Amino acid sequence: MSCSRQPFRRLVRWRGGDGERPARQRREEGVFTGLVESTGRIERLVRKSGAGVLRISAPFADQLIQGESVAVDGVCLTVSRILPGAFECEAVERTLTLTTLGRRTSGASVNLERALEIGDRLGGHVVTGHVDGIGTIAGVAPTANARDVVIEIPGELVRYVAERGSIAVDGISLTVAVLEDERVTVSLIPETLTATISGGYARGTRVNIETDVMAKYQESLRRAEGDESVSKSAITIQRLRELGFTE
Repeated sequence: MSCSRQPFRRLVRWRGGDGERPARQRREEGVFTGLVESTGRIERLVRKSGAGVLRISAPFADQLIQGESVAVDGVCLTVSRILPGAFECEAVERTLTLTTLGRRTSGASVNLERALEIGDRLGGHVVTGHVDGIGTIAGVAPTANARDVVIEIPGELVRYVAERGSIAVDGISLTVAVLEDERVTVSLIPETLTATISGGYARGTRVNIETDVMAKYQESLRRAEGDESVSKSAITIQRLRELGFTE
């Protein structure tokens, strides 16, 4: 299964009285849902010492506020400049190296999502925009009403993944259908294939992976409590039952 809708418009009713809704405030730290709002296009990537500047065309560029957060292929970036029909973001070299953004070329399509505002529906799952690693598409297979995509993820991320759990792929909130060793299978419905860049996935495509933040917090708590097995265990439904998190 997958979570995406087209287009995702933030039409939140103002309940503060009869007056106009206050202007949207700048968000320096974003929280996202994995429901891709639209796709954009990289117009250019200019490298400079220790960083790079991305210029991205976007349908909602004229609605942005300088300093707010936008997830670009699942990477949380801060808007540094607004142009007609486009915006610019700065990314440090570490971000460009540890995500797929540093490998993007002019003309490449990207998934875009603005940060949540108070009152927005959380229709996917909590996505921070802090990418954990890069995965590689190992296979794509059409099904009766969807497309199954197998993704090979870094071994150190497997313990944060569970079947029927959530994972963000290029910023898209998806459900893990199958987890086998270091391979994750997700099913992409036609809506997702149309509304995101996932329609272009092929064997060898590199994708940004963010695992479920709740699994990482759970591991951190166990480590703080002195659980020596924390670095060796995988987060599975059976393991969560053993720990008392589910029945």
